[in-house]
Amino acid sequence: MKKKKSKWEKFILLVILAALAALAGLALQILTRLPDIEALNSYIPSESTILYSADGKILARFHQEENRQVVPLSKISPYFQSAVIATEDPRFFEHHGLDFGGIIRATIKNLAYGRIVEGGSTITQQLARNLFLTRKKTIGRKLAEALIAMQIERRYAKEEILELYLNQVYLGHNAYGIESAANLYFGKTAAELDAAESAMIAGLIRGPELYSPYRNFKGSKLRQIFVLNKMLDKGLLPESAAKQAAIESMDYSPKNLKSLGETAPYFISSVLQTLTDKYGEELVYHGGLKVYTTLDTGLQAAAESVVTRFVSEEGKKYNFSQAALVSIDPRTGYIKALVGGANFLESKYNRVTQAKRQPGSSFKPFIYTAAVEQGIFPGAVLQDEPTTFQVWPSQWNPDGTWSPKNFNGQFNGPVTMRYALEKSLNIPSIKLLERVGVQNAVDVARRMGIESKLEPALSLALGASEVSILEMTSAFGVFANGGIRVLPTPITKIESRDGVILYNHPILERRVLDENVAAIVIDMMKGVLTRGTGVRGQIGRPAAAKTGTSQEFKDAWFIGFVPQLVTGVWVGNDDNRPMNGVAEVGTCPRIWKAYNQIVLANQPALDFPKPEGLKPEDYVLIPPRTAELESEVVTAEAEGEPENEPN
Repeated sequence: MKKKKSKWEKFILLVILAALAALAGLALQILTRLPDIEALNSYIPSESTILYSADGKILARFHQEENRQVVPLSKISPYFQSAVIATEDPRFFEHHGLDFGGIIRATIKNLAYGRIVEGGSTITQQLARNLFLTRKKTIGRKLAEALIAMQIERRYAKEEILELYLNQVYLGHNAYGIESAANLYFGKTAAELDAAESAMIAGLIRGPELYSPYRNFKGSKLRQIFVLNKMLDKGLLPESAAKQAAIESMDYSPKNLKSLGETAPYFISSVLQTLTDKYGEELVYHGGLKVYTTLDTGLQAAAESVVTRFVSEEGKKYNFSQAALVSIDPRTGYIKALVGGANFLESKYNRVTQAKRQPGSSFKPFIYTAAVEQGIFPGAVLQDEPTTFQVWPSQWNPDGTWSPKNFNGQFNGPVTMRYALEKSLNIPSIKLLERVGVQNAVDVARRMGIESKLEPALSLALGASEVSILEMTSAFGVFANGGIRVLPTPITKIESRDGVILYNHPILERRVLDENVAAIVIDMMKGVLTRGTGVRGQIGRPAAAKTGTSQEFKDAWFIGFVPQLVTGVWVGNDDNRPMNGVAEVGTCPRIWKAYNQIVLANQPALDFPKPEGLKPEDYVLIPPRTAELESEVVTAEAEGEPENEPN
């Protein structure tokens, strides 16, 4: 019997030795193929590029497969560190990469089930797996994981390992690392998490989608309580704090689940294009840039609300499906708000930066500026009468003649230049363009920031050449800024992930108009709001503006400004379908007014400066007959003469 037992003992011993030998052979084979953990010394995880608004809010994160923002351990809540250690690796600070007690427990459970159901992996093992291995559950992978973990422990301090892990771990909804997760779930930084929030996020590690509070609130709550109990059991959280955390009502931030298309989408997509053009997709999507933008979220919210409301309430009635708005600080060129269309999810085409449309009469101020530069002042008399102009033959004017009309088909006889601009009369404006010279008007527009192709023809007076809303609005900013041009920009600064400044936008000022010329034109444009075609845009403070409607009512414009803000508005259709009634009801001026009444509510009512040396007669210079005409105009307006928007 003893002999028989001895044979069995020998057999079992041989089996064990064979298994150990096989395991050793496998370990040796794996050891020769292990990745070099020295790579951790230069390891740079993929990190999201973050866009910040001018008021410090996160606008967007640009990333591809991993949304991550790396932070040092010192900026991670101690509660979260404790929660992770309590649930994932209670002996983290005691072992050397492997927790043999945990391995034995996992082995017994795996044998009982006949398959691998529990890993017993330490934090270091999980880090090794996440960085160097696949998630396939095999003996070979587990062995490699253990060997790499021991190497990591020999080479790095516990704090370094924990920092790497907490920045690497996946926590649901494409959030990698605790900083991204803290923002995703609570709109906080990792440093700001309390015990309840920390326990909830730590509970996600074992099942990020399963325990997501956005998908399974009950399961998430149960998992949070499980983590709190673990923290209590391990002495990492006092009982009173654990109980308080368990009943705490947490303020989740599902708004952070918003995709591109819900928060300043046209502005964000425009900035993204600028960044990828400048730095390439690899750096933008993986390099962890910090991009500081000019966008004011308060102004942006007002712009989006107003544009959406007008398109929704009036679009069908007046046959327009799109609207756009851009708002710029003329003193800095900072783009404060931008709405490129009615609905980004339906159309990503940016009508502020990409579209070029006929500006109609909103182009006329450039012509009147050229006139003032040549000494033609607001009181100069222009003839508003039927006129045939000689032009180059074309499909529209095959005989080389052109006989345009005013918007209402009527003619007013002799009028002042001021009145012609206020009422946007076509015939006097074309005659004025002919007088000052087409090229001189083009030169003024160029100096002020119009870069689009301009046809050097008399039709320029009616805004026949297509331009973008952004360049028109920026150009009007020259008036608001007293003749000084500042290039528009959506970005103030760009930093690398290490805080190195890659780009710092300089505010470069260039005088392109004499300040007296700018002041005179502003004074004329004030009249557009007080008694001209833009009266529906009055906002109860000093402001100047110009309306515009293109041929066949395909476009309607309104660009207006106060000293601290210039805003351009456009409505129309992408397919160039004509609108009806937008000029008569003043849709664009009313959009401009609604927006400005919100954003300027708490701003001082500034007036435009009057340069020294500018005489009153420079503003008016009214001959007797014209003075009489102006008196008649003011009287008629006071009596409520109906407004007509011209071409």
